[in-house]
Amino acid sequence: MKNNLFERLTQAVREDAAIRRVRRLQPAGGPGDKIFPPTYPGWKNNDPPRHVFERRRIGGQNALCVLIDSVQSQANRLEESLKTARDAGDLSFPVIAVDFSKTPVKDIGRITTLDAPHRVFDAIVRDSELGGKPFKETEDGKRLIEAKGHHARAVFDLSPTALVFGAWNSTGEGGGLGAKFPRTVVSEIVGVGVAVDPINPRTGEVDAPSGQRTGSRVDPLGIRSGVRVYKTPDGDWSLEQSKDKKAKEVRPSEVNHSNIAPSVVPLGVSIDYALHSFVLSFAALRRLRFTGGTGAPSDGDVAAQAALAALGLTAAVGQDRTGYFLRSRCDLVPEDDAAAAFEIVRAGGAIESFSVDFRQACDVVRAAADRAASLDVSWRAKDLVLEPQSKLVELVKRSREKALRGEAEAGDGA
Repeated sequence: MKNNLFERLTQAVREDAAIRRVRRLQPAGGPGDKIFPPTYPGWKNNDPPRHVFERRRIGGQNALCVLIDSVQSQANRLEESLKTARDAGDLSFPVIAVDFSKTPVKDIGRITTLDAPHRVFDAIVRDSELGGKPFKETEDGKRLIEAKGHHARAVFDLSPTALVFGAWNSTGEGGGLGAKFPRTVVSEIVGVGVAVDPINPRTGEVDAPSGQRTGSRVDPLGIRSGVRVYKTPDGDWSLEQSKDKKAKEVRPSEVNHSNIAPSVVPLGVSIDYALHSFVLSFAALRRLRFTGGTGAPSDGDVAAQAALAALGLTAAVGQDRTGYFLRSRCDLVPEDDAAAAFEIVRAGGAIESFSVDFRQACDVVRAAADRAASLDVSWRAKDLVLEPQSKLVELVKRSREKALRGEAEAGDGA
């Protein structure tokens, strides 16, 4: 890439197809060490948790792969890297925040559009207020409701990262036909070359991973399983029959006492390597408009698109600093530092490699935001801070009360 990273990124937004990076990772314990991908519910209610397997065409072969970190999970991790950089003062861009600090559930603190699952269109934002007025009835709230891909200025103003990672106004007017902003960044991690034995001969699919997870516990108090206790719905227990008719006679292990017998569950995998693919689509960014024009994008549109691209690129580099500790027993490291290089994919398919560090990426965000502001497409200098509506606070309180009483969620076997 040319020395001026910002200018090259702006050119790429106008002319090129995408930025991508594909890098190979290995378990921190070394090649072949067992890792634990995420688990998902079984096909039926009583089925054990399972990993997600599929076959992908890699290196001319149909390789058996396992999902290690989904696109949705990666989006959350990339947002977390931007939040960390923002909190440290390395980046400056606005978010919408809902502040619970003056409510009875003040321990929640602030929930921002970097935290909320549906970003600017999340129910937490929808069910908040500004100056005592429901947010959706305020000027900014109405602008968000009216936002579309060709008229995305409101989202850019209030929370630009929602345009990078995608947002859908699923509770909007018309039965969920509200604005949809497809993600412009797609990142995913899969394990390639899974060591698997139990493949269903009828379907050819993986019935269970070859890995095994063991579990057990030795009680230092020597409490025997034959002693019966009575557990109440609030989670407490006693040795005598409770007056509470809902109290159940259970084994000590069900109140976390006594030994837990050893168990073996088919979970965990061994892989040849993990593959992390990151794609930032300029084609998707070019669909976003901010200045009201209907023809070719204006200089202001391009500048805003470049600012969004810079945010996406910085998120990826920020994740590099954080590392690949994805969950317990799933800690990955790159095979080769050289694989940290990104590629610009030109419209005709040619490739141009470049490297960027975190400081350079942050500088590009600032330069792009300044260029956009000079062309009258600026984002807010400060966050838009809302307060939760009383009904939302009460909903949280009642939910906590039910949890403290030990009441199970529907579908949890209650």
